[in-house]
Amino acid sequence: MNKRTQTRTARRAGAVAISAEAVKQDRHFVEALARGLDLLACFRRKDGLLGNQELARRCGLAKSTVSRLTYTLTKLGYLTHVEEAGKYSLGTATLSLASSMLGRLDIRKLARPMMEELAGFSRCLVSLCSRDRLSMVYVEVARSSATSVTLSMDTGSRIQLPNSAAGRAYLSAICEQERDEIMQSLRAVAEEPACWPVLQEGMAKALLDLRTLGVCCSFGEWQKDINAIAVPVRPGNNLPPMAISCGGPAYSVSPQFLLDEVRPRLTALANSLEKSVGTAD
Repeated sequence: MNKRTQTRTARRAGAVAISAEAVKQDRHFVEALARGLDLLACFRRKDGLLGNQELARRCGLAKSTVSRLTYTLTKLGYLTHVEEAGKYSLGTATLSLASSMLGRLDIRKLARPMMEELAGFSRCLVSLCSRDRLSMVYVEVARSSATSVTLSMDTGSRIQLPNSAAGRAYLSAICEQERDEIMQSLRAVAEEPACWPVLQEGMAKALLDLRTLGVCCSFGEWQKDINAIAVPVRPGNNLPPMAISCGGPAYSVSPQFLLDEVRPRLTALANSLEKSVGTAD
């Protein structure tokens, strides 16, 4: 597999790029475990069954390695093998892990009514997001019933980390060292060298926006026809920061509307949530 193909594969999987040299130097890093988890991360919400060949392509691993991983994960219940198709789906053991994690997110239940109220006012998609590797994952979504056209995103959907409003809000909330490590991982999987300065510029602007505006913005930068703003929020329970975003189609949701009308409501929502979970300053 050539370098360009590996780059595309890493981006699809949302994997954090870890160099072979870094792994070799870290005696605590269990590479076999990492490969197994990377394989599970290849499954997406809209996927049906995946075979070893497709999994190998997505993971960037040899098919023989993937075959051993799928066999082991099936034995442990993390995958289910559908014999007639010769392919795999996620098993019930992964559901147990997800349920345990979501059960700790008390903030989801608290956020839901406030997110619905904001969605009704803004006629936008309002989402609560958490980071997974180099992606942001929607863990709660609210949309207005009055909205004629909505983003086709739901719980479990993924968006890009560096140029989405939610991703920028998350990156703005973490410490500088962690942010630098993630940015270097993004640099490692960038398909074109010219992408890196753009990512750096976008991150610098996000930090400035959060200081001056109280929100992070993405106006046509994640997708050219989507405008969104987002704020970081601390969920409590010793969990890392999350982000709440509000956005919609550029033809109906202007940057001015988001900044003038939505921004104060979004920041108030985040402040209210942090007070409820006990993380407010």
